[in-house]
Amino acid sequence: MAITAAQVKELRDKTGAGMMDCKKALTECNADVEKAVAFLREKGLAKAQKKAGRATSEGFIGSYLHSNGKLAVMVEILCETDFVAKSDKFQEFAKNVAMQIAAMNPLCVSPEELPQDVLEKEKEIYLHQAMEEGKPQNIAEKIVVGRIKKYYKEVCLLEQPFVKDDKLCIQDLLNELVAVLGENIKIGRFTRIAVGEAPKA
Repeated sequence: MAITAAQVKELRDKTGAGMMDCKKALTECNADVEKAVAFLREKGLAKAQKKAGRATSEGFIGSYLHSNGKLAVMVEILCETDFVAKSDKFQEFAKNVAMQIAAMNPLCVSPEELPQDVLEKEKEIYLHQAMEEGKPQNIAEKIVVGRIKKYYKEVCLLEQPFVKDDKLCIQDLLNELVAVLGENIKIGRFTRIAVGEAPKA
């Protein structure tokens, strides 16, 4: 099946992937754009995993200031080279992540960073709730696992649905950026300040 330039453009607009990658994905997926998007996401994840161990000593501070001046965010996005740090795609990602933090107020970047005592407390609450609902112990424990996954989506930045497109999570955006820019990229520290709001524990 012949792949048209319009199809390649549509896929590029959706994913930000290179022209040749888009053409290859469409060829592999019989010109089905949605399948090609999934194909490129998987490829992005594979590329991200290969690059995960490489040093990230360059980067950019993304920032967001709400129009009323009462909410601000700064987030550190790390990469391997200054060249990538200065690219429009990298800086756009940093701004999007800062806006995400402003809107969704995560506790940490990834589930691994969640304090163990916070996690244990949540598990205890969910187990108690399930037992109160009359669930047997083994079912209650499965319910706890499901609720913890949901909790991660609320409090861990990488797991959160993207505020501009909830079909994607921040990890998906990060994987796509790694695939497009070809470097290991990480979200480092972040700070969110809201006037009159106590900082999260």
